[in-house]
Amino acid sequence: MTEREREREREREREREREREREREREREREREKERERERERERERERERERERERDRERKGERERVREREREREREREGRDQNVRERERERERERERERERERERERERRGREREREREREGERERERERERERGEGSESREREREEREREREREREGRDQNVRERERERERERERERERERERERERERERERERGGGRDQNREKGERGEREEREREREEREREKREREIEEREREGEREREREREREERERNGERERERERERVRENRERERERERGREREERGEERREERDRERERERGREREKEREREREKRRERGEERERGRERRRAERERPESGERAREREREEREREKRKREREREREREREREERRKKRE
Repeated sequence: MTEREREREREREREREREREREREREREREREKERERERERERERERERERERERDRERKGERERVREREREREREREGRDQNVRERERERERERERERERERERERERRGREREREREREGERERERERERERGEGSESREREREEREREREREREGRDQNVRERERERERERERERERERERERERERERERERGGGRDQNREKGERGEREEREREREEREREKREREIEEREREGEREREREREREERERNGERERERERERVRENRERERERERGREREERGEERREERDRERERERGREREKEREREREKRRERGEERERGRERRRAERERPESGERAREREREEREREKRKREREREREREREREERRKKRE
């Protein structure tokens, strides 16, 4: 083999070596490309993992938000229930206060009527004693007067005892109703705790049913209260009518006694006419005129008093009608929509204003009665 051939052979060998080197380089490049592809795949996998983690975070955040929202909803419901409970309690307290005020007013009116009747009886007794002194007699009349006073006191005691017993029965019924309402509230709180422990199932249905039960209970209590008020008023009116009939009987008896007294007076005048005709006639005329004037004044006074009594009755009926209308309006508003805090405060302010006006009217009537009493005393 010549030198040139060997050189060519070496050149070919070098070329093959270079080719193999290039092949190895290409192989390394392919390997690096595979490695880069695997790296990209790992990066994509890491990105997918991060996305899944973000999704899980969003789900956990959403779950926490839903939990907080449920907690806030339960808190709002508890606050609403507490507010409703407080509002009902305040309403019951206002109703009890109004009932106490009505009871005090009825008691004041009864005392006023009793004082007026006592003054009339005292005046009549005084006139009777005056007639007894003029006649020079009196034992039989005093006996009748004593018996009449005894009968009057007995009737008064019976009336007071009956009123006391009736008020006591009414207070006992009110306490029993209050205990029943307290037991119902306790049962409601127990059911509420059960619902909260059970996860709040059927909460809206229970809430609606509870609202309906409360509304029916309020309406039933309102009807019972109105019925009791009507019964009490009817009994008071019946008692007043009975007392009026008794006064009429007493008035007829007094008229009969006056007629008999006039007859005796005429007999005495006939016996004394010759001795003191002129003087006796003048005295009788003056006395008769004064008695007639006093009788006319008493009749006018009784007419004024009856008119005032009717006016007070009309005022009370009007106030009761307004109170019932406000109660119906309030219940209708509660059924139609939940009451906002501002509206509740506004309603409370209106209620306070109405109560204030009512108390002012009561004070004005009391002042009027006092002025009337002072005027009668002066007369």
